[in-house]
Amino acid sequence: MDIIITNSSGKPIYEQITSQMKDLILSGVLAEGQQLPSIRALASDLRISVITTKRAYADLEAQGFIETVQGKGSFVAGGNLELLREERLRRVEELLSQAIDEARSADIEAADLIDMLTLLIESNDHEQLA
Repeated sequence: MDIIITNSSGKPIYEQITSQMKDLILSGVLAEGQQLPSIRALASDLRISVITTKRAYADLEAQGFIETVQGKGSFVAGGNLELLREERLRRVEELLSQAIDEARSADIEAADLIDMLTLLIESNDHEQLA
């Protein structure tokens, strides 16, 4: 599991861990039921405070992405496919909203933005088939 912490990010370290772990879960890199590194092990690997790692795990658990079993560790939560889908939809909406804001600031018409999105989708579909 590769988590990269950057000091240049505007996000606190625990949020960087949380968002990267969510991405790993949403993309399927971390599978349902898979055990995560212990809080201490992850803190040691990342050379950060155990408190910071604990906060990230607590946030992930509160959001339903992981489950912690006392004495056994933390695991990728199972049976939350709808929750994961909603998280992905929310993320896509957020990214599209950012694209709309950028388009507005560049005086790009809605029809042109839709054409761009259509071309990108078609290009991506073609690349996946190749």
